[in-house]
Amino acid sequence: MKFLSSITVLFFAVVLLSCQSGVSAPEKEDYYKLEGLVTQIEDQIQSLRTEMEQITDYNEFLLQKRDSILASSTDFKYTMEGAFSTNLPGQDSSLSTVVILDSSSDPKKGKQLIQLTNSMDSVFAAFMQKNPKAIQIYSNSPLGASRIYPAFDAKNIVDPNLDVTQFNFFYEADLAHNPTKETVWIPEPYVDPAGKGWIFSLVHPVYDGEELSSVVGIDLSIGDAIDSYLDAVDGYFVLVNGNGDIIGGKSEAIELLGMPLLKNHVYRETIQMDNFRGADFNLSRSKNGEVREMAKSILVDKKSHFDFVQDARMSRILGYSFSQVDWYLLEIKLPN
Repeated sequence: MKFLSSITVLFFAVVLLSCQSGVSAPEKEDYYKLEGLVTQIEDQIQSLRTEMEQITDYNEFLLQKRDSILASSTDFKYTMEGAFSTNLPGQDSSLSTVVILDSSSDPKKGKQLIQLTNSMDSVFAAFMQKNPKAIQIYSNSPLGASRIYPAFDAKNIVDPNLDVTQFNFFYEADLAHNPTKETVWIPEPYVDPAGKGWIFSLVHPVYDGEELSSVVGIDLSIGDAIDSYLDAVDGYFVLVNGNGDIIGGKSEAIELLGMPLLKNHVYRETIQMDNFRGADFNLSRSKNGEVREMAKSILVDKKSHFDFVQDARMSRILGYSFSQVDWYLLEIKLPN
């Protein structure tokens, strides 16, 4: 009996080994779709980086010409009601929404900064016309003075007492977080305080000598800037960051991973702090144990693929990392 038991164990070991060895490793061409999609998204972002640097260079030029510009410009241009300009969305496409927060440390200086940089309106408008996938472009100062284009209903969305320096679209560009003073790609999706839903951002600091004068930012909606690329290609794709948070993807793919579908944020009250996607949208919270194992394998152990054994709905997941930000594009392969 002991001899027969040994033969039985050996038989199952051989069968298991043959099954595992029958799973071939992915070929280079299996990653072509992923590589192409990542390249498209990164090329889009690189183009925006270049334009942002040109915009911030112009902003710094205005700061250098402060005395001459303010001497020749006596008209403030905007009418303010409390913290907000009175122009309405769609009323005048040449105007931004201007905000001088009640919490400003120096409202007079903030108003002067707005007046000094009024020509940024035309720069912002030209940028938005050229880049339809961007949802807004803005400048935020530590003085609490902001310019946002296109105009929006700030009065009913923005808390006039908030501290803009406590939001990631400001502090990620400050000297402590960005000592190189370059463009920063914020990888975590978050709720936009201006009411645009789930977005990600590019931000770039503007310096007046050694002092941080403002932060210029560009917001892109997850749907327009990411999902539009994924929807154009056959396959099951999900985009995640290095922490495992789902950024975007096809709904069928997200459901296969045992995750809740992403829903856009609906505003019920003013926003007073950063609002990131919660843990419910992290792969570590998947109801599927193999998905949690896959996340560790690709995101932590840096494997390029993961093969499913127990879940018959999926055979393999391929992972491809971005070069400019801590993101990963995953493609789910179904059984033949």
